[in-house]
Amino acid sequence: MSFAYDVKAELCKVPINRSCCAVAEGCGVLLYASAFTANEVRIVTENDEFAARLPKLFQKAFSLRFDELPDKSKDGGKLVFRITQEDKLDTIWRALGYDRRAHFALHLNFALLEEECCRASFLRGAFLSGGSVTDPQKRYHLELATSHVQAGREVEALLRDMGFEPKNVMRQNNLITYFKSSTHIEDLLTLIGAPGRALEIMSAKIEKEMRNTVNRRVNCDAANLDKAVLASREQVEAFTRLTESGAINDLPVKLQEVAVARLLQPELTLSELAATFDPPLTKSCLNHRIRKLMEIAKKRRERIGGSAPCRLPIYMSIPNTACSTARAVSATSPSSSSRWGRPPAPSPTTA
Repeated sequence: MSFAYDVKAELCKVPINRSCCAVAEGCGVLLYASAFTANEVRIVTENDEFAARLPKLFQKAFSLRFDELPDKSKDGGKLVFRITQEDKLDTIWRALGYDRRAHFALHLNFALLEEECCRASFLRGAFLSGGSVTDPQKRYHLELATSHVQAGREVEALLRDMGFEPKNVMRQNNLITYFKSSTHIEDLLTLIGAPGRALEIMSAKIEKEMRNTVNRRVNCDAANLDKAVLASREQVEAFTRLTESGAINDLPVKLQEVAVARLLQPELTLSELAATFDPPLTKSCLNHRIRKLMEIAKKRRERIGGSAPCRLPIYMSIPNTACSTARAVSATSPSSSSRWGRPPAPSPTTA
């Protein structure tokens, strides 16, 4: 069954106790029915629960029975209720405060809706007869459709007085009053007697928000990782050029240590790399030294005429020459082993 079917099934479990509420619900059913004219009442539904509720509702509200009950074999599987007898039509119109022979455009009789329970009953009847709601897993949309345009606009005014913010559109000569806000849909369903389905909408909304939050975090982490990989690769390429050219030997020892550390451990993040030093460097200090090295490498490259850059396949795969040079620099650096708290790594030829 659809979500809308389940909502109406839950609404039909609301007991019909007070006569005033029964009349108000009957008014909502009729104004949003397939036909409510001076000559006919026709209510069409596909909901078995609503079909079972209708005879009880009309008996309680108007003390009458339908002239024609559903016949699925004749009405294409739909459940159709009809009233055409003059005396029954007169009874209904009088109960709703209308003159059957004088009204051309039906208005909402606010005298029937003075109590909050009656307003909720009216909206429940309107939704059962002419309402629909979309599965919250797909999107948020609830609407009420009526051919009585003036009455529909007055229902919108009623909803606004109750704190809702409905919108409307004309569709095939029907006035469609609709909601796109999940909060308003939840509140309306709770008001008219479907708190269980309102909770389903809340749960779906929370699930969507959690899923979106996780996706944003994953995308953010992926973007940060891509940036870190690109930055590490650029650093490895620049520091490899410095070591291969011998220019690294002219740099201060602190900068040499940073270059060697990055060449030997290109997979580490900035924070992880800073923690390998003894004593550990701060992330900002390490970042400052790396930027200094990058500036030196850039100026040197521009000074010698922009020679072809060192091309590495991926940052995790450093050429053996770069690794060898890094280890050689590490081995000859007077303070590298003491600063890192470990002996220099052996060269590939002696490992």
